[in-house]
Amino acid sequence: MVNDDGTVKASKGPDPASARAAGDGKARTRPRGRPRSFDRETALEKALLAFWEHGYEATSVSDLTRVMDIGAPSLYAAFGDKRSLFEEVVRVYGTGYGSFTDRALAEEPTARAAVERILREAATAYTEPGHPHGCLVVHAAANCSNPEVEQSLRDRRNANIAAFESRIRADVAAGVLPPAIDAVALARHTGAMIQGMSQQARDGASREELEAVAEIALSIWPRTGTHTG
Repeated sequence: MVNDDGTVKASKGPDPASARAAGDGKARTRPRGRPRSFDRETALEKALLAFWEHGYEATSVSDLTRVMDIGAPSLYAAFGDKRSLFEEVVRVYGTGYGSFTDRALAEEPTARAAVERILREAATAYTEPGHPHGCLVVHAAANCSNPEVEQSLRDRRNANIAAFESRIRADVAAGVLPPAIDAVALARHTGAMIQGMSQQARDGASREELEAVAEIALSIWPRTGTHTG
């Protein structure tokens, strides 16, 4: 622009107040916080391994954010609180690392065949490298002060024992096992063997040693007639 005297008028910059207002408006349109950019399944697997190794009580939220490589806000947004994350971890464990029990019960023709397969696969699964030894469902609630978490894992263990008992009773009805057999005691013996093998694996027992334990456990199973497991 030109002044009345012919000189060039210096152009004024934008009004400072207006500039601030415009800048504030732009800032308000930006999303708050850092966008979640982690892989959910990878983070969940890392949480699973942490809970499996250290248990529910000893694994803090700060431990989880460190191993999952995410901030606490992202953890809460994606998984809820620590207990909700743990419940999801247990479900994932049950469909992955711990699924051999359900598969054997569903696929084998007799209770003995199912238990034989479960014990042999437990000897492998509980000692293989690449993850903590033993069973998460057996060990994760050790020294736990949360009664809901303890009860949830107890219910899962008892559900397995109830499934063993159901298969044993079915074999009794089919004549595969003697009618006088104590189905409750045999089912609990099976549960005790599996849980004991898990603890032995935590204490350093090898796959071969646990397989030998499984052989002894199977030797007590009675047979009827020509039926075999």
